[in-house]
Amino acid sequence: MPILDSPFARLDLVRQPEQPNEPLQAFDAADEYLLSHLHEQGLPADARVLILNDGFGALACALAGHAQVVSSGDSHLAHLALQKNLQRNALAAESVRFVPASETARGPFDRVLIRVPKTLALLEEQLIRLQGQLAPGAQVIAAAMVKHLPRAAGDLLERHVGPVQASLAVKKARLLFASPEQKAPVDSPYPTRYRLEQPPLTLVNHANLFCRESLDIGTRAFLPHLPRALGDLRVADLGCGNGVLGIVYALHNPQASLTLVDESYMAVQSARENWQAALGDRPADIRAGDGLAEQSPASLDLVLCNPPFHQQQVVGDFLAWRMFAQAKAALARGGELWIVGNRHLGYHLKLKRLFGKVEQVAATPKFVILRAIRDR
Repeated sequence: MPILDSPFARLDLVRQPEQPNEPLQAFDAADEYLLSHLHEQGLPADARVLILNDGFGALACALAGHAQVVSSGDSHLAHLALQKNLQRNALAAESVRFVPASETARGPFDRVLIRVPKTLALLEEQLIRLQGQLAPGAQVIAAAMVKHLPRAAGDLLERHVGPVQASLAVKKARLLFASPEQKAPVDSPYPTRYRLEQPPLTLVNHANLFCRESLDIGTRAFLPHLPRALGDLRVADLGCGNGVLGIVYALHNPQASLTLVDESYMAVQSARENWQAALGDRPADIRAGDGLAEQSPASLDLVLCNPPFHQQQVVGDFLAWRMFAQAKAALARGGELWIVGNRHLGYHLKLKRLFGKVEQVAATPKFVILRAIRDR
């Protein structure tokens, strides 16, 4: 297991979710570069530090006990990793305060350390929220691997914080230093909204949502085939995003009880607002979570899922496969998992290994809708 050896701490860190023989480490050269710079610069013990988008808690764990640390991000898995890594390295849980990205971290802050996220809309929203949160003389530093650092990230820093200077690249990582200056207040362009024609719904989408401007094509293919009039089934929308699958299912099945879960706090925020707008006070369990890891065994009759194919910058089917396994564990015997997926991903074969019985419900040139039945 690689060790993060920084000037502040030597840390044994794990990613979340954990997997056997993990091929990836929980930190990278951009974390190391940023920590080295902070140490060279000097970090007062009473400095108030805000860390944004700390993938698996590497920065927060390194600085715990060296400053007053607040960590904020949109990933529930990142939050779990932070908690686990604090405990793993005998660091006090209260040494870092976590604020989900659905809320605003309250300053003033002396240092703001940013891991540039994949979704630049999230970065823009976070920078807009820094208005009025910076202490006099505050420093704002963004870090990324060069291959994941678009020019637009520097443009956003300059627009919302102040002039930007880029460091030299070290181990293919780069830092961006933004010098705060007085800016006119800016209204956030988020959340965005789009209209669904059938059923007629206006859907709210906070900054970090996938397909913020329109319904994604996989979900569009899935919606006409959602089952109807199935009575009082216990149903989960797994990886719910803005909640559209669960909401449309609930509209067609007024007796069903719904659980909507996503690892993105902004997705859960969007889903709650959309559920309220479409279904009023009808009860539903809408929560941030590690998929269905916390769901009681055999407590569901139906799971709907449009699975993701990446975690942060890493593309692969590990998360989807894990979600399928979680769904099987949460389903009662005879329960069903319905998914939409790209044809080329071969989900039919994967599901057959888990569930035994798998049927194709429908198909388009690009997508398949599959129904897997828990028969054992």
